[in-house]
Amino acid sequence: MTRFLAVLMVLLVVLSGCLGQSTSNSQSEEVEVEPFGAYSVVAPIDTGINVYHNHFRSNETYPQWLLDGLGVNKVCNLTFNGSYEERVAADRESCWDNLTASDVVYFPGTRIIGTSPDGDSPTLILDDPQDGHGSAVTGAVLNANPDAVIFFVEGFSDTAVLAAGQNPFVDIITTSFGPIGSVPVPGIEDATKVAVVENKKIHTGAADNSPSPAVQDATAGPPWSIGISGYAEEGDDQKETMSGSYPDVGADWTQNLPNHDDIDGYHQTSGTSFATPRTAGLLSKVIMTLRAEYDDNLSGARDGFLINGTSQITNDEIRDALNLSAWYPSFTTWDPTSGTTPVSPIAPCTQLGWGVVNESNVLPIIEHLNGTASMPARASDVELCMEANQEIRRAYWS
Repeated sequence: MTRFLAVLMVLLVVLSGCLGQSTSNSQSEEVEVEPFGAYSVVAPIDTGINVYHNHFRSNETYPQWLLDGLGVNKVCNLTFNGSYEERVAADRESCWDNLTASDVVYFPGTRIIGTSPDGDSPTLILDDPQDGHGSAVTGAVLNANPDAVIFFVEGFSDTAVLAAGQNPFVDIITTSFGPIGSVPVPGIEDATKVAVVENKKIHTGAADNSPSPAVQDATAGPPWSIGISGYAEEGDDQKETMSGSYPDVGADWTQNLPNHDDIDGYHQTSGTSFATPRTAGLLSKVIMTLRAEYDDNLSGARDGFLINGTSQITNDEIRDALNLSAWYPSFTTWDPTSGTTPVSPIAPCTQLGWGVVNESNVLPIIEHLNGTASMPARASDVELCMEANQEIRRAYWS
């Protein structure tokens, strides 16, 4: 499956310069935090989401202060009996037919808070009947961190990105759409810059599903974004040929993800679209673990720190630790019949950036950031290659 592109090319060309007024990225010091524990908020921005699927169910009820912080102004109590079609029909009058572009909706019994600021889909927030991309993307986040709080944004515009990028409680934004072949046209880079540079969040962006360099891609290329390509985890561990080159890191290309039009079905699908949110989920697990360790029971970047308790850690420090933790698979595991490209022992950074990332990276990142087991510096040739990568991106996106 390719990175989601349908009906988006025109939107992506005309979106630059549509930024709204930036809001404060600090949370009120007067927030009274009920016992809830450490948590992390991930914002997938995509086609919509199947809130009825078991993959998104939760026994937790989010506290009111968290809902208030995320801007929730409506609660939809879903029907959890019957088929998918029966559930949607049962909730039309009480929920789906009453939603507007200004609503931020909590769905009790799920991990989902959702909004649709573009306001232009057949049923706001709910995944489109002929699609399912957003449900799969969100499933990939929760595959990596089943405890993540999901702030789902339906849409593909600067407005959609800023709905998460300017929300003070969001930690990580993940986007899996963009122009075919990483054609160098304006996209969402203005909005992701607000999220990362101004509001100190993390943005993971999908490289194209082609061998095209990710540098000029509006989703994966800006230097403030973490560009993700794909590798064959649980396969021969090599680079997926049809995924962007010279990214920041590579992640799991093929995953088993929830369907958009039933309550318990799954399908196997592939693409950078899913490697990207999986990386976002892994980073949210890092953030959540460190918040628990440092008695930090809020979210978002407060005073510039994503972890802001008894110790403080920035988005830049998390990204640096991610880079240190990445690794290159050995080309000796390559299966010539697999359709992958072997990871070259010479300049593998041009294929996979800093290297690949999966669950095995989580503990080293945590231990590096809490000081219990620092990771060594990368080899000098890797450092030079990725310094050149960043310099090219800075020059291009300045």
